[in-house]
Amino acid sequence: MSDFHFIAIGGVGQSALAKILLCLGYSVSGSDIQESKYTKLVSELGAEIFIGHNKNNIKGKPKVVISSAIKEDNPELIKARELGLEIMHRSDCLKYISELFPCFIGLSGTHGKTTTSGLLSYISEKMGLEPSYAIGGIIPEFNINAQADKNSKYFIAELDESDGTIVKYHPHITVINNLEADHLDHYKNGLSDILDTFQIVVKNSGKLFVNIDNQGIKELVKRNSDKEFITYGIEEGFYRAKNISYKELGSEFEIYKNNQYLTKINLIIPGKHNIYNALAIASVLDYLNFSGYEKYFNTFSGMGRRFQLVGDVNNIKIIDDYAHHPSEIQSTLSAIKNLSRKKIAIFQPHRYTRLKALWNEFLDSFNVVDELYILDTFCAGDEFDETYNSQNFANAISKKGIKANYIKGNIEEAGKNIAQKLHQGDIVLTLGAGDITKIGGIINDMLSK
Repeated sequence: MSDFHFIAIGGVGQSALAKILLCLGYSVSGSDIQESKYTKLVSELGAEIFIGHNKNNIKGKPKVVISSAIKEDNPELIKARELGLEIMHRSDCLKYISELFPCFIGLSGTHGKTTTSGLLSYISEKMGLEPSYAIGGIIPEFNINAQADKNSKYFIAELDESDGTIVKYHPHITVINNLEADHLDHYKNGLSDILDTFQIVVKNSGKLFVNIDNQGIKELVKRNSDKEFITYGIEEGFYRAKNISYKELGSEFEIYKNNQYLTKINLIIPGKHNIYNALAIASVLDYLNFSGYEKYFNTFSGMGRRFQLVGDVNNIKIIDDYAHHPSEIQSTLSAIKNLSRKKIAIFQPHRYTRLKALWNEFLDSFNVVDELYILDTFCAGDEFDETYNSQNFANAISKKGIKANYIKGNIEEAGKNIAQKLHQGDIVLTLGAGDITKIGGIINDMLSK
């Protein structure tokens, strides 16, 4: 009999929570429609795994953990309700886990939370702090996104705001990297609704670290004049990055604390956005009275799908990035703005609703590239939109003077098509939250033949 049963345990988020509970000594079972590397991982750690959803998979009286993707007609969910079992959304499970540790550090914001949570976890591991953590992406060097130890003092977690469940947590330390209009299927009034949600986050948090250069953050701070914020930024802030030097794929800068020199950071991940990410983590580590963390920043190669080098053939570099929101795309592309290479982007819009809501912002997001390939929209459950779709987007952005090509077909066909158009010295960025992540490998294989 298990303490916890996960429906769809093979998801990256669900499996991370299951792994943590297993490491902490709980018994875990779970089901999914097919075997995956994540089901194998938790199975090796002792979880009882069922392939296929069946009411008989529920044994005893476990807490049943679900995600927002689980439908009401799922046979295991129906059985759990019939038995009167405790049903936990995965955010409730994360909350449960977070309360088991002396110091809970939550990383949040519209963009950058996977990188900041991964960076803090990585550096904490390197410093020998033996942290526990749950992140929404893979730390390439460790090849994991979750770890736990009963003796950990620090629990580090990426806190997702997309569905509003972020209000459930009570971190001792909260980082808010930025706030912008996103997840408009949930936040119907855009930034205004996001700010309302983060009002509750502010009230639920202990120490708050915020990027004061961000306009959304400025508004949040203004709304909470009675709350103490520890600020960081480039333009202003208690912690500031100064004397910044950008490299081809990295940067170097100094950190000043209250206008006094603190330390120097060298990054091997590019872009201004990553300076903010690093500044956030250095601020937290300094606040916790740690030193000697500087040397670990220049060995952090980034998170999986965050400016991740996935191919380098004939001096054609292929970089994969999860960016699927206009400001994320702009931040990612700014990292290659000054390169002398020919800059090519492959973009797969994610959701017709997002493409429609942010149409004009997307049209202004690709100005630095020399050539743009646009794939069919990854619908993620959305209905096809006759007006706001990939083909019409390619036509619209071409009118702005950008060389844009609509590529119809599946990922494999698109990859083979694009590979034939590349030349030595090109840099290619694949951008999107859907299955576009596969295209870099397809192109790499084609170029290697």
